[in-house]
Amino acid sequence: MNLSSKLRKYLVMGSQNCKRDPLTILEEAIDGGITAFQYREKGPGSLNGKEKLDLGRKLREICKENDILFFINDELALVEPLEADGIHIGQEDEDADKVRALFPEKIIGLSVSNTEEVTNSSIDSVDYLGAGPIFLTDTKKDAKPVVGTDWITALRKGYPDLPIVGIGGITTSNASEVIRAGANGVAVISDITHSKNISKTVKKL
Repeated sequence: MNLSSKLRKYLVMGSQNCKRDPLTILEEAIDGGITAFQYREKGPGSLNGKEKLDLGRKLREICKENDILFFINDELALVEPLEADGIHIGQEDEDADKVRALFPEKIIGLSVSNTEEVTNSSIDSVDYLGAGPIFLTDTKKDAKPVVGTDWITALRKGYPDLPIVGIGGITTSNASEVIRAGANGVAVISDITHSKNISKTVKKL
């Protein structure tokens, strides 16, 4: 499996990001050409407990049927029940070395937004980097300062062979800048989930 190409169009979503049925949104996004999906059920309005697990199982099944990589956002307890392909962790989550020790066969992604975070992170333990926030985003209320596409260029220089996914405020109008700067893929939330024509939006990314 070529991981870089599998991360090209990466939908991140939980029910709190959706104005209609998340299952329909995921199916339409797959029709449009997403290559990876991350289940991120957290923040205001998100599900908990059994409801979170039940929705996760349904989303997982859709991804499995369509051969789409399925990631969990940092909630390690969901990895095995949902048979996730991988885990995406942030700087405030469990250390990458520990996650790798727990899940040696899984794909692990790590968010980095500055040089200090890179220096303090176990980059050798991860399979790809999430770089951002590249642009302003409304999805995460506690988002870090915007880093711009220069951060992707810097990461690419430091890690020429590691897949890099840009995240944060990415839309159809700026995704090409992110790819040109050196990213292998773009992670998108609201530009897909709020689109009136999801398939067309994904094709444009």
